[in-house]
Amino acid sequence: MTALTEYLPVLVHFVLVVGITVALLGAHALLGGRRPTPPKLLPYESGVWPVGSARERIPIRYYVIAMLFILFDIETAFLFPWAVAFRQFGVYAFNAMAVFVGLLGLGLVYAWKRGALEWE
Repeated sequence: MTALTEYLPVLVHFVLVVGITVALLGAHALLGGRRPTPPKLLPYESGVWPVGSARERIPIRYYVIAMLFILFDIETAFLFPWAVAFRQFGVYAFNAMAVFVGLLGLGLVYAWKRGALEWE
């Protein structure tokens, strides 16, 4: 029973979030007008009118660099909570994180040597 009372605020918060989201989307659907005009239906992105075809091929290096960015971004997500609670964990946690960062460093060196970070 204590587990239920511990998670009750989370459940209430979740119900409130879902309820407010449904209410706002419903209000928009009922009250918001839809008047599509030809200028509103034209494609427009980032303040620039589109030039060329949307079917252009994107080089594979773009995806490789994006995946490497996500990999090292997630590394930061793991490092932050570890750094906050570093003193509580002791030497074992330091060694585990050193191995983790070392493996990621080896992966970065491998990607660098293979030329995965070159944008040409």
